[in-house]
Amino acid sequence: MASAPPAAGGRGHLLAFAALSASYFAHIGFFNPYLPLWLKDLGLPIFVISLLTSVQSVTRVFAPYAWGALSDHTGERVKLLRFSAAVALVSSFGLWWNGGPWWLMLVLLVMFTHTSSMMSLTEAAMAHLVAGDWGRYGRIRLWGSAGFLVTVFFAGEWFERFGMRHFPAWAGGTLAIVLIATLRLPDVREPVSQHAQAREPVGPVLRNPAVRWFFVSLFFHVMAHFAVYGFLSLYLDSLGYGKGTIGLLWALSVVAEIVWFFLQGRLLGLLSMPRWLLLCGFAAVLRMGITAGCGQWVWALVVAQALHALSFAAHHTTCIAMVSRHFPGRLRGRGQALFTVIGYGFGGVLGVLVGGAIAQRFGYVAMFSVATAVAAVASGCAWRAQRVGGAV
Repeated sequence: MASAPPAAGGRGHLLAFAALSASYFAHIGFFNPYLPLWLKDLGLPIFVISLLTSVQSVTRVFAPYAWGALSDHTGERVKLLRFSAAVALVSSFGLWWNGGPWWLMLVLLVMFTHTSSMMSLTEAAMAHLVAGDWGRYGRIRLWGSAGFLVTVFFAGEWFERFGMRHFPAWAGGTLAIVLIATLRLPDVREPVSQHAQAREPVGPVLRNPAVRWFFVSLFFHVMAHFAVYGFLSLYLDSLGYGKGTIGLLWALSVVAEIVWFFLQGRLLGLLSMPRWLLLCGFAAVLRMGITAGCGQWVWALVVAQALHALSFAAHHTTCIAMVSRHFPGRLRGRGQALFTVIGYGFGGVLGVLVGGAIAQRFGYVAMFSVATAVAAVASGCAWRAQRVGGAV
């Protein structure tokens, strides 16, 4: 008689997801901050760079929901993660050939279509695994922050010393580690009987005013943050900061993120989730404003990057908790996918494209000033979500 699989949420499962989180964000930690600098090193203008970096957000418009719906239907989240990691690795080999902007767009499109689905699939599986224990979720997620911290720091030092020509090798190496991590995941599948039930519609949830205002706030909040994700490295480079310093400032934001994820089990209970959403919006306004007005002072950038603990880390956990509450059970995969599509898909596309256009015509300070205003809109929507949904 075959032995029973480990209980969901057991130590082995938690460690496997912690390893995947660490490896995935180790890849993101080098790729996202330094992709614009690599494209600049290839001689591309700012607007073309913004178009190429926006490909990731474009794929987040369609890929996460498609993969999420498929995972809800089949229950095979782990197998889908492995497939996505394998295709992403193979497609990254195309970065070695400089075939011009159109070739790079094709390579990035294939790669991001698969990597952009991985986080929503992982978050859906992790939300099920921790069953509302956000302290335990934070302990898993902080390994992702640690992975990001390691690569954003060491990649910055590497590129400072050897130049950007090794960027494709870093892409292939980090994606190979992601693939290995997915192979270590437990083969967990939701019971077939559960998937034999009628498909549960998502429409009634989306008609809830609190859910609608939550997603609108998410859209503007993430849109504002793409000033940081897409252009902070270029902004700091234009101010004369070296790649090592840029890496350190990115690393500082991740240290703040790690501290938050470590402490969030004790902190989240102090406020309701809608109130946390509002507080994170205020932190985003302050962060973008400081970056816009005080970029020439390192101490101000340190403060702005430290606000990442609230504007990203606390906001991320708050959103995952609210999505899990509003999209339970068989809606979970589609709920997490909607989180990615609306925020990092539509919000990301507009954030990068509009940000690139503003930066090219008016400069980076003007772009971060607009991001400050967009963050203020997100805060207003978060306040409205709290009013119509109640501070629960």
